[in-house]
Amino acid sequence: MNLRHIERSTWIYIAFALLLFIVPFLFTGRSMLFMIMQVFIFGIFAMSYDLLLGYTGIISFGHAMFFGIGAYSAAIVMDLNDSTLISLAAGVLVAIIIAAIVSFIAGILTLRLKSHFYAMLTLALAGLFLVAAEKWTSLTGGGEGFTFRLPEFLQDSGTMYMICLISLVIFFFGLRRFTKSPLGKVLVAIRENENRTESLGYQVLHYKVIVSVIAGVIASFAGVLYVLSLRFIDTSVFAVDVTLDALLMTIIGGVGTLIGPLIGAALVEFAHHWLSDLADVHWIFERWIILYGTVYILAVIFFPLGIAGTIQSKFSNRVTKGLTKK
Repeated sequence: MNLRHIERSTWIYIAFALLLFIVPFLFTGRSMLFMIMQVFIFGIFAMSYDLLLGYTGIISFGHAMFFGIGAYSAAIVMDLNDSTLISLAAGVLVAIIIAAIVSFIAGILTLRLKSHFYAMLTLALAGLFLVAAEKWTSLTGGGEGFTFRLPEFLQDSGTMYMICLISLVIFFFGLRRFTKSPLGKVLVAIRENENRTESLGYQVLHYKVIVSVIAGVIASFAGVLYVLSLRFIDTSVFAVDVTLDALLMTIIGGVGTLIGPLIGAALVEFAHHWLSDLADVHWIFERWIILYGTVYILAVIFFPLGIAGTIQSKFSNRVTKGLTKK
C-alpha cells in the first residue's frame, strides 16, 4: 500500500478519530461521555440513511424500523439469557439477520415503486412494527418497555464509549470505500438518472435491494449500540421521529458526503441537550423545538448543500479556478 496515494482528507479523518480516542481521559463526566456516545450512534444511523438518500436517491420514512429491530433484538436476547458475552454476540447476530431479511423482503416488494410511493410504504411498515411492539407486551414490554443487564465489562462508560467510537470509525471508512467502489458509482448513477442507468444494462432493482440491505443492517447495528448505552428499551425506537432525526442530520450535514451525517448528528444531539437545558433560564426555551426548527431553517438557507456539501463545493470551485488560471 503506497501512503502517497492516500487522500489528504483521509489523513484528516484519521487524525480526528485519534483525537476522539483521548476524549475519555479529558472528560470523565458520565453525562458528557453519554452525549458523545449518542452522537456516534446516531452518526452511524444517519450514515446508513445517507447511503439510501445521498448515494442512491431513495427516500425512506421508515428507516427507524431497522433501528428498532436492532434495539429490540439485542435487548430481548439479553433479557432472556444471562448477561454474558455470548448472549451479547447472539443478540447482535439476531439483530443483523432479522434486519437483513426484513430489508431484503421490503426492498423486493417496494423498491419497484416510484420514490414517493416507496416512502409512504416504508412509513406504513415502520408503523406495523411499532404497533406490534406495543401490543406484544409479553415479549416487548409494550409502551412501558423493560430494562436488562449487560456484561460487566460494558457497564463502564469508558469501555462503551470506545466500542461506539471504534464502530463509527469502521463503518465510516468502510462505507467511504464502498461508495468509491464500482458498485458505489452505479448507485450514484441510479441517483442521477435511473432510466439511463437501466438502459445501459444495469439491473437497477438489484442494486437498490443491495444498498437497502446494507443500510438496514447498519441501522440495526446502530440500534444495538443505542439500547446497550441505555440498558433500557421501549417502543420509541420505532417512532417516526427517529427517522426524521436521521433525515435532518443528513440534510444539515450534507447529503451524499458521509462526513455530513456525522456533523449533522453532532449538531442535532448537542442542540437537543443545550436547548432543553436552557428551559430553566428563560421561558422561551421551554419551546425549544421552535428554536431547533429555526436553526434548521437557517442551516438550509445558508448551507443549501449541507455544511459538508457546501464546504466541499466551495473547495472544488477554488481548485477548478486555480487549474484554469494555470
